[in-house]
Amino acid sequence: MSGKIHPSAVIDPSVRIGQDVEIGPHCVVDAGTTIGDGCQLDANVVIGPRVRIGRNNLFYAQCAVGRPPQLLGMRRDAPVGTLQIGDNNVIREQVTIHPSIYPDRATCIGHGNLLMVGVHIGHDCVLEDKIVISNYSQISGHCHIETGVWLSGMVAVHQFVTFGKWCYAAGFSGINHDVPPFVIVSGHYPPEVRAVNKRGLHRAGLDAQQQKNIMEAFRRIYRSNDGVLIERVRALAAEDGLDENVRAMVEAILRSTQHRFGRHLEAYREH
Repeated sequence: MSGKIHPSAVIDPSVRIGQDVEIGPHCVVDAGTTIGDGCQLDANVVIGPRVRIGRNNLFYAQCAVGRPPQLLGMRRDAPVGTLQIGDNNVIREQVTIHPSIYPDRATCIGHGNLLMVGVHIGHDCVLEDKIVISNYSQISGHCHIETGVWLSGMVAVHQFVTFGKWCYAAGFSGINHDVPPFVIVSGHYPPEVRAVNKRGLHRAGLDAQQQKNIMEAFRRIYRSNDGVLIERVRALAAEDGLDENVRAMVEAILRSTQHRFGRHLEAYREH
């Protein structure tokens, strides 16, 4: 281990700390946690037990990750799962991320994500890579946020919601059902799909033909008057040679119909 650890930091002896790690004043790191090379903890950061943190993550002041989930009736000493954080994430002030409620499972944060001030990530969530979640957005438990998603400020997300890759949710939205890939969604109860997320298509590195395919699929699904939406989606899904990104869109919409509230992960809930 090499790096800078402030003398006021409280670090359990069992914590494993990589090379070039900086831990600032009044930080607390609980038992069994691993902190990878190049990580930086600003002042008053709290890391719970058995958290696995990858390389080059930046934790700003007063964030608290890996502390017990917010579950009504859960005892303070109840066994819980873990939290796994990948590499190159930026976790800003007052962010909270909770571990799994199941002792043998983990909440998972991928690589290259930005969680802005006051963001909450509930227990048993899965965040993939290159995600941006803006100030004070609140993600309930059991949600899955795929690569490249961007949530604007103060977005509230119901449990078990899935966000498809490279989609965007506008500020103040209340999301209570799954969101397909590549779209812009806004509003609340219910939110509505408004357009294709063109900026997301560029961020994803899609070429002109791939973008054209997504735009045409969006037009057929959301702008056509030919039957109801789910019939249009099923017809598109049945076509041969479907572009992989269009396939991702239609499969996400079809999966969301597996639950009456439009959240396909609800089909797997245990209680």
